[in-house]
Amino acid sequence: MAKKIIFMGTPLFAVPILKSLYQNGYPISVVYTQPPQKSHRGQKINKSPIQGIAETLNIDFRTPVTLKDNQEEYEFLKELDADLAIVVAYGQFIPKNFLDLTKKGFINIHGSILPHWRGAAPIQRAIMNLDNETGISVMKIVEELDSGPVCNIYKVKMDIYQNAQEISEKLSSIAAEKILDNVDDILEDKAKFVEQDHSKATYAKKIDKKESQIDWNSDASKIIGKINGLMPVPGAFFSFNGERYKILKAEIAGGIGKAGEVISDQLEIACNNNQSIKILEIQRQGKKPQKIGEFMLGSQIRKGSRLSYV
Repeated sequence: MAKKIIFMGTPLFAVPILKSLYQNGYPISVVYTQPPQKSHRGQKINKSPIQGIAETLNIDFRTPVTLKDNQEEYEFLKELDADLAIVVAYGQFIPKNFLDLTKKGFINIHGSILPHWRGAAPIQRAIMNLDNETGISVMKIVEELDSGPVCNIYKVKMDIYQNAQEISEKLSSIAAEKILDNVDDILEDKAKFVEQDHSKATYAKKIDKKESQIDWNSDASKIIGKINGLMPVPGAFFSFNGERYKILKAEIAGGIGKAGEVISDQLEIACNNNQSIKILEIQRQGKKPQKIGEFMLGSQIRKGSRLSYV
């Protein structure tokens, strides 16, 4: 009898993994994804990237608002009697009673080296923490968040100037390749799942927009970590004369001044500990992104300006 696989995912990060499974002949019986969201102004309905690719590949998909106390979805999956569920950044809590509805369980592709950075924003938190490596963990889902046994971890090095989008794309690509061997091993009962060392667990809480403002009293490396960790969404910003400016790219420089002081005509800004950062790309509120040379031609932010932190 042919195997049956359930896929659960929502963002762009999950798309290459679903495509890899489909293109390599793995039988995806149904896809679960978050329901379409209204845009901020309510004029447009935005489907999730996974819904979009499921439609393109002509795979059945379902978009329940929640699985909690959802008897309809419970009965649907029970009747499906699938072999395995693969979860990649689905963004919904999967109730305990659902976890028993497949023969080989539910596995999760998580964007960190577990037990470090369990939770909602592992890639962003690793960058903001200035970690020098991250990775992909293939784990079995249990009731407690990201605490299930792990069968494989694939590590990658990071440098201080890689942003969340770049790291996300790299990890997604690795997962799309490695998922195939993992699924084979799990379906053939060859996978060895090892318990995590729970005493070493750290948690990657969801990004709060309040974290986006840059505190110039921080060290330059920490500011770079925030800029890259929050790129592209929600983005790290500073305010000047009541307007927000999102920093898209910056580098550590050697200038000295008071924290928040603009110390050059090319938007170099002093930080803590006699450090500075030089902004390379920037986006003024409501405007398009600009390279710093173009931006400075019409900017009121000049050498000697002070950028406050509120």
